[in-house]
Amino acid sequence: MGLKMSVTREAHQINSTENSLQETLAQLVAFDSVSSRSNTEIINYLAERTEGYGLIVKRFSYADENGVEKENLIAIAGADSSDSVEVELALVGHTDTVPYDLAWNDALRLSERDGKLFGRGACDTKAFIAASLAAMVAVDLKDLRRPLALIFTADEEIGCIGAKHLADARAIRPRYSIVGEPTCLQPIRAGKGYCLAEITVRGREGHSAYPQLGASAIFRAARLVNRIERSADELKRDERAGFDPPYTTLNVGIIKGGKAKNIIAGECTFTLEWRPVPGQNSKRVLDMVNAAIEEERKSDDDFDAEVRQARLQAAMETPEDSPLVTFLEEETGRAAGTIAFATEAPQMAELGAQSVVFGPGDIRVAHRTGEFVSKEELQSASRILTRAVEHFCM
Repeated sequence: MGLKMSVTREAHQINSTENSLQETLAQLVAFDSVSSRSNTEIINYLAERTEGYGLIVKRFSYADENGVEKENLIAIAGADSSDSVEVELALVGHTDTVPYDLAWNDALRLSERDGKLFGRGACDTKAFIAASLAAMVAVDLKDLRRPLALIFTADEEIGCIGAKHLADARAIRPRYSIVGEPTCLQPIRAGKGYCLAEITVRGREGHSAYPQLGASAIFRAARLVNRIERSADELKRDERAGFDPPYTTLNVGIIKGGKAKNIIAGECTFTLEWRPVPGQNSKRVLDMVNAAIEEERKSDDDFDAEVRQARLQAAMETPEDSPLVTFLEEETGRAAGTIAFATEAPQMAELGAQSVVFGPGDIRVAHRTGEFVSKEELQSASRILTRAVEHFCM
């Protein structure tokens, strides 16, 4: 009888924890924290929750390029609130989401179906944030022997801007960090960088019936793009095992130019994206572009092009034998892998952390209408993060 009551009580506690975790995720999803809006409301909520757990909260505000107020939050346990505090482990989640289709009526209301929890941000990355908060409840923070931090950022989806502000401020020095992203609970120890440049090519406008009187910026841009594409073959020789594909990739995703069908185009602009592999200088592609421009000038003295660097985020790589990598591999039973999409791990590395990207959910369903996270992965993430806190900080 006693054993039966004990088992029943334990089952009740598990169900209670699961319900609380799902309720927290529902509250997080209810905040409309699309990157174009202020994230102050969700930060207020997170500040209240973490202060209620006894963590010391520090807020860092800034205005984005449109003058919208944004905030990062650092909540610390086991240390005072002095500047540039050292912590053993940081759990890092971004509060912003991508936009959602207004026809998705339940985008901001968590719904459940077939063991899946649907809502904007449910997968990317509010499930990780909910699991991080649950870990704070599951451990006795008074027993911490080494400091712990929760870091919640703004504007990850539009360039990791909030994390870059934190890196510039040097407000915290984590030894290890788990950066929340939907990885299907696979630890990710390396990721490609993410870089953008906008290239403007100029020509001379004129009547299209007399092409000899002008110079088409579109034709010039096409030749430059072709030369960049050919020189990209050089990048394929610099391979890194474990990535798919194993080299730096290039993409021209946007090209715009010209005013009318019968006017020689005076200007053409295209956006070049590249994702550098670890160990490669992120500016290598920029050097290649400038070299291609110089080659064009050899055959066209009047060739005019301007390169504007828009984003330059380096790749990240944490050693295979890092204690954090080893721990998460053992906890998940999965070997650490790599990713080709951008995360906040490079900014955590700037702050001194060995970082692993990890979290519930699948990146292939993130950002789409009907984004979801499975209940099972959400619960597993909570347990793994709890054990991470116990292992590194207690």
